[in-house]
Amino acid sequence: MKTVVIIQARMTSSRLPGKVLKQVLGRPLLAYQLERVGRCRTVDEIVVATTVNATDDPVAEFVEGAGLRVWRGSEADVLSRYAEAADMAAADLVVRLTADCPLIDPALVDQVVETLRDSNPPLDYVSNTTPRTLPMGLDAEGIRGTALMAAHREAGARQEREHVTPFLYNNKDRFACRYLLHEPPITGHRWTVDHPEDFELVRRILETLYPVNPAFTYQDVLALLEQHPDWPLINRGVYERPQPVKNDSGAYPEQA
Repeated sequence: MKTVVIIQARMTSSRLPGKVLKQVLGRPLLAYQLERVGRCRTVDEIVVATTVNATDDPVAEFVEGAGLRVWRGSEADVLSRYAEAADMAAADLVVRLTADCPLIDPALVDQVVETLRDSNPPLDYVSNTTPRTLPMGLDAEGIRGTALMAAHREAGARQEREHVTPFLYNNKDRFACRYLLHEPPITGHRWTVDHPEDFELVRRILETLYPVNPAFTYQDVLALLEQHPDWPLINRGVYERPQPVKNDSGAYPEQA
């Protein structure tokens, strides 16, 4: 079975425009994510799914310059963007990632893929986000290709089209779902980049860890933050801001 990571990315974030190409150490955040996903043992291909909008031309140009494939589709109907990208790549298994997670850990992605791939009877959907037991920013969802295409054909609600996976986990009578939990839960950490405060924290993490060990793990990040207990306070206030709830998977509520 061919496993394809599809990373949704766009430039027009309302809270931090252009975040996916914001630079740290002279490289865009997306470069770090692509490099880290490239270390996954279970992944055959990485595709970046962006929009047809001219504002996302820089994303497509960067990804193609990195030697990877790009799919350009609807901005609002992200489910169709995923289904079309999966079809282009002939994916049997899809891993959904968002481009605002530059610290994604390859081992956690592999865990999701292996759970989905090796399941018997077969699972349709695997997530490490419900309930949230890992830092926000390590989110990965695994989707069987046949289930993704069924959702694409049948999902009609705006939320289902915009957020890709609700049709699956809201129809557990049809789709076999499993949720991976970390024991003990790791709480109180936000490593996704959606606000200026998030970028400041991730910038410090990358500038400290990457020059020493580009293949650092999420455990290395936790150890670093134990040495700098003031750093998690940089974006702690983001948790306290009212946010619209767009899905029940625990994912941060802004579409990448």
